[in-house]
Amino acid sequence: MTVELSDRRPTPSGVYFVADHAVCGDGRFVEVVRQAVAAGVRTVQVRDKLGSAARQLELLSAVARAVGDRATVIMNDRVDVFLAAHAAHALVHGVHLGQHDVPAVLARRLVGAEAIVGVSAQTPQQFDEIERLPPGCVDYLGVGAVRETPTKPDHPAPLGIEGLGALVASTTLPCIAIGGIEADDLPALRRAGAAGVAVASAIGGADDAHGAARRLVTAWGP
Repeated sequence: MTVELSDRRPTPSGVYFVADHAVCGDGRFVEVVRQAVAAGVRTVQVRDKLGSAARQLELLSAVARAVGDRATVIMNDRVDVFLAAHAAHALVHGVHLGQHDVPAVLARRLVGAEAIVGVSAQTPQQFDEIERLPPGCVDYLGVGAVRETPTKPDHPAPLGIEGLGALVASTTLPCIAIGGIEADDLPALRRAGAAGVAVASAIGGADDAHGAARRLVTAWGP
């Protein structure tokens, strides 16, 4: 299966906000996303590991309404929730899959050629497996954890910037670094070859989400 790339499938880059329900909470979830996008974040992933499908659909749809066409909106893990939101004509753009989620090849068949498909990868073996997938199946990789992070306590041993750089060099796919990242890390991560950086608590847990997001966007640069 070869999927032709589409100009309607933008590749995430720069600062990528993982809007985690456990970090943001119900009351401020959409407002934090709105502030992050106003500060220049152009990719938002909706992540709710403990919520029902109904709650995840509600969050995803609310985020899509809040950001409109100003940001790319990605659903974490749940292909079914993405498809439901898409069927309801919400402006959502794709899914991000973990290693234990629906296989990327099947996800691509389900979401179609125009949706974004991202996959988490942490080891050379996982990178090799992804490289063997049909061209166009996966659009980008989420790579980490770079450092320890409380939002993903089950992550593998941290890669560090050097370890991340080695993995990035082994693939032709854009790589988004994730895991315990702070603004001071961004120049080194960009030099290591990352196409962008994903953060959760650095924005979602900040008292001033707009200011925190703006610092990250500025540190990444144009």
